[in-house]
Amino acid sequence: MTYLLLKYGHLLGAILMGAGLIGVWMFDLRSRQLRELNALAETVRNIAVFYDGLVVPGALLLLASGTWMSVEFYGGWNFVKVPWLLGMVVLFAFEFVEGNTITRLHFMRLLRLTREALRVGAVTPELAEVRARAVPTFTHFLDLPILFLIVALGAIRPTNWTLFTVGTVAALVTATALTLYIPKLYPWAAVTREP
Repeated sequence: MTYLLLKYGHLLGAILMGAGLIGVWMFDLRSRQLRELNALAETVRNIAVFYDGLVVPGALLLLASGTWMSVEFYGGWNFVKVPWLLGMVVLFAFEFVEGNTITRLHFMRLLRLTREALRVGAVTPELAEVRARAVPTFTHFLDLPILFLIVALGAIRPTNWTLFTVGTVAALVTATALTLYIPKLYPWAAVTREP
């Protein structure tokens, strides 16, 4: 019964985190399309809501249930002998650290600067500069491909490192392509305040 409850908690955590990351992705894409400052501010607030309301709780639930299952059912540190499980742990640890440092902090800074821009009635140079940063854009676009790879490892459970290696390369290529393409697709400099 314990295993089934932990598995349920793990799946629920993955669903929450996945839904949150998809929401963040969609609202970020929408924010790049907007030209009115008030609408932009609302969209950036929605990014924060999805991150704090779904991604963070989902990640914490995954961390708790995954750690408990690894300790109880995979012999603690013996999980390092299981390629699919070690791959999931490594990718989750990377995603957890990166998501709560680079990406989340970027969106929190973007929220603060958007509120400041609303107060002054125009996009500030600092907001434009923060919005154009390549590293947080890349890590943001890396979130979903890494999550999809983690889910693939858990579902397929390969006994070698091929899926992990190919999936990691595919995630990096996808994130790089999106980082280069999306900002050019929606040039962002012409945001104005709504009347």
